[in-house]
Amino acid sequence: MAKTGTSRKKKKPTQSTAQSSGGSARQVLRSAGRWAVRGIAAVSVFVLLITLVYRFVPVPITPYMLAERVRHGSLEKDWVPAEDIAPVMMRAAVAAEDANFCLHWGFDMAAIRGVIESGQSRGASSISQQVAKNVFLWQGRSWPRKALEALMTPVVEAFWPKRRILEVYLNVAEFDRGVFGVEAAAQHYFGISAKELAPRQAGRLAAILPDPKGRSASQPSNFVTGRADAIVDGAATIQADGRADCFERA
Repeated sequence: MAKTGTSRKKKKPTQSTAQSSGGSARQVLRSAGRWAVRGIAAVSVFVLLITLVYRFVPVPITPYMLAERVRHGSLEKDWVPAEDIAPVMMRAAVAAEDANFCLHWGFDMAAIRGVIESGQSRGASSISQQVAKNVFLWQGRSWPRKALEALMTPVVEAFWPKRRILEVYLNVAEFDRGVFGVEAAAQHYFGISAKELAPRQAGRLAAILPDPKGRSASQPSNFVTGRADAIVDGAATIQADGRADCFERA
């Protein structure tokens, strides 16, 4: 007679096994959380260190410069200290982009409220915000980038004096396709150094921002000419009313 095989019943997980599995999952989550915190801390320390370094050392290159170098193969850039930039150029940049630069801590709240009330999508970024974006971040209007910009701007304001912020701004801003910094721009458009810029030339360079690829300082359109004239007047105004004091005093 053939023997009938007996089937083995599968054992159900015991309570201790389930508890062990749950404990392992919690342990993995805790470990991942610790590594995430360590990663955020490491990134924060790195950002603080590089911000401190750039307080004294010229910014060698920015993410956007790298992208443009890959796209076009070469760049025109030449870092110059604030002492080698015509004072009228510094005033023109502030008059054009952020007239209350000396009065705020990184965010021009009055300008932001004005943009919100008018329904515009841009126009309230301070020079400090633009420096945080241009030096440390990427271009574009994504919410992650804007959030990081909002976090980085107070850090820049905390560690850099206003004169340094403006100096960096003028050295990393794009003034034409592949042309970065006011020294390269002055040579590119007028064949002179940034220290030799006259008021009208400074006004034209400031007027082509923030659309340097669509405007020209050497062959200005009627719009650029009119904007440049207004900027020259604005530069004289902020000098007279004290809104240039924070960056004109070394």
